[in-house]
Amino acid sequence: MAKGMILAAGQGTRVRPLTKDLPKPMIPILGKPVMEYLIEHLARYGITEIMVNVAHNHHKIEQYFGDGHRWGVEIGYAYEGVMEHGEVLPKPLGSAGGMRRIQDFSGFFDDTTLVLCGDALIDLDIGAALGEHKTKGAIASVVTLDVPLADVPNYGIVVADDAGQIQSFQEKPKPADAKSTAASTGIYIFEPEVLALVPPKQVYDIGSQLFPQLVEQKLPFFAQKRFFNWIDIGRVSDYWSVLQRVLRGEVAQMNMPGREVKPGIWVGLNTSVPWDEITIEGPVYIGSSVRIEPGAKIIGPTWIGHGSHIRSGAKVIRSILFEYTRIAADMQFSEMIVSPTYCVDRDGETLYRGDETAQLRWGDARA
Repeated sequence: MAKGMILAAGQGTRVRPLTKDLPKPMIPILGKPVMEYLIEHLARYGITEIMVNVAHNHHKIEQYFGDGHRWGVEIGYAYEGVMEHGEVLPKPLGSAGGMRRIQDFSGFFDDTTLVLCGDALIDLDIGAALGEHKTKGAIASVVTLDVPLADVPNYGIVVADDAGQIQSFQEKPKPADAKSTAASTGIYIFEPEVLALVPPKQVYDIGSQLFPQLVEQKLPFFAQKRFFNWIDIGRVSDYWSVLQRVLRGEVAQMNMPGREVKPGIWVGLNTSVPWDEITIEGPVYIGSSVRIEPGAKIIGPTWIGHGSHIRSGAKVIRSILFEYTRIAADMQFSEMIVSPTYCVDRDGETLYRGDETAQLRWGDARA
């Protein structure tokens, strides 16, 4: 069976402040890190040997996933960093450079390998994708998804001939210049010999460096067109809209945790909610040990992380509260992501707690 590689070394700068303390693959959806859904998906298809390259905030990933036995898989980690001024600092080697380093270290990639980015949710039929790769005799395959022409400026676009052989790439083209609407999803299938083309011991990227090299050398390098859900959290606004979709039940295999106490309202353990004295419209999830005071109003889709506290008269509308977030009395938070230290609106505008100019008041429910 194929092996798995999850790319998880990046800094996630475009989704700050969500990644201020968390690596991007650990961003939670329904209380579970994005990467956990990927590992479950790989396990479903019998891919049980998975390497993960890590750098920024790597301890968070390693402590959560450990050796993988909870998911019935084996996980290994390859840390990318340098020693500077007596300190170990993260220094990612690029997606291809990181894989080449693992290969030079142990020869791990001795079979067909499925490569995934650690920060997107997918429900790809992996069996069919591997089958097509083998049938075509590909050395490398890129899984693409057709996107509307207006959206091509957000993606790397793959240009292939009728047989699927890749001719060229366009990085975020204008719609008028786009030669195709096939977006690269960051899902790749590699044969071991591909890694021999990556120069050792240097930063090297799959998309911008390795792939143009494959095209130039006219190697059997194919695009696959597939229909599947691919939910990429590229920006804070994507995270907000993904959670809205998930809470509304629009994404398969994403089940609400907790117990459904009323239609569309789920709760965890040990919650203090005066049901008759609040206004609540689902879908809403209320995590464990959440306290909601009388007179509060909650409009879904909303996720309230465990240990949070919503004071009387507060309104929380289509928002995501991370754990231990306290919303002050009579405040209105609408279409926001709120943590104990910052809040972000759906366009990515960020306020930090203690900002004197802010109209909103919120804080840490543990204090």
